[in-house]
Amino acid sequence: MTDYPLTTARMARGAEFLGSKYAILCGAMSWVSERNLVAAISNGGGFGVIACGAMTPDLLDAEIAGTKALTDKPFGVNIITMHPQLPELIDVCAKHGVGHVVLAGGIPPKGSVESIKAFGAKVIVFAPTLALAKKLLRSGADALVIEGMEAGGHIGPVSTSVLAQEFLPSLAEDHIVFVAGGIGRGEAIAGYLEMGAAGVQLGTRFACASESIAHPDFKKAFFRASARDAVASVQVDSRLPVIPVRALKNKGTEEFTAKQREVAGLLDSGAVEMGEAQLQIEHYWAGALRRAVIDGDVENGSLMAGQSVGMVREEEPAARIIAKLMEESEAALARR
Repeated sequence: MTDYPLTTARMARGAEFLGSKYAILCGAMSWVSERNLVAAISNGGGFGVIACGAMTPDLLDAEIAGTKALTDKPFGVNIITMHPQLPELIDVCAKHGVGHVVLAGGIPPKGSVESIKAFGAKVIVFAPTLALAKKLLRSGADALVIEGMEAGGHIGPVSTSVLAQEFLPSLAEDHIVFVAGGIGRGEAIAGYLEMGAAGVQLGTRFACASESIAHPDFKKAFFRASARDAVASVQVDSRLPVIPVRALKNKGTEEFTAKQREVAGLLDSGAVEMGEAQLQIEHYWAGALRRAVIDGDVENGSLMAGQSVGMVREEEPAARIIAKLMEESEAALARR
């Protein structure tokens, strides 16, 4: 017997793949998804994921070690594919025997999937289109996350519900597919599981967990916000392909528009190459997010949040958030 037999039965493949009690991943949120929250989610039955973000190999080394000191449960590491030290970060994961590596932010560079699988880890990737998803899975990726535009942070142009209808009928039977973006309650989890998803990923719902080190003012901004406050950034120059970012509207979102103009000017003058221009944008977000999460500057920092932010109303332990999601999913499936 399990506490949530209908839900756990539908999550069985995903949970087995992750090695966790429930197939609920925490989306990697820079500065938020660090050892305390990651360990709390894994200890609570979910699957925590360290957000490597702009970390150096030494910082990631310390973060993995710190997480291991807080949990004996499985957890993963999310690495941005455009990170200039990607091979070294993969080596750090190998050193610690990390079981799952999530490659995010673009198509994995040649050899990266192979180098991760070489030390026995599972590779989880993101794909914006069904054709690319099939290609990545053929190329060795072990699981896929499809993430809709309702999510916080970097987003694509298509909603979660449409992506689920595109991907799941073609992939769910033979592959491990997790659904993400805008999920805030268990009823939504139940729906995606019924469609064939092996599990789900949530970020915003966990950002204000009791164990999250996010500044109290950052959390208060979430508690006050509604879905309509989480807006996508605007691209100001088509020559600079900036991936949109969803965050709570504030002065920081306006400053990003100015930053794009600055970087586009450098690109036009030949002062920087495209790769460097994109890295400058990434570094902007890393700094702006730190100002909000760590320093509590909710006016000028980046309050990255998904549209499910309106369902985040109070601080709760991560284990309780997971239990509520499972209870809601179980009740929804029982009503079917």
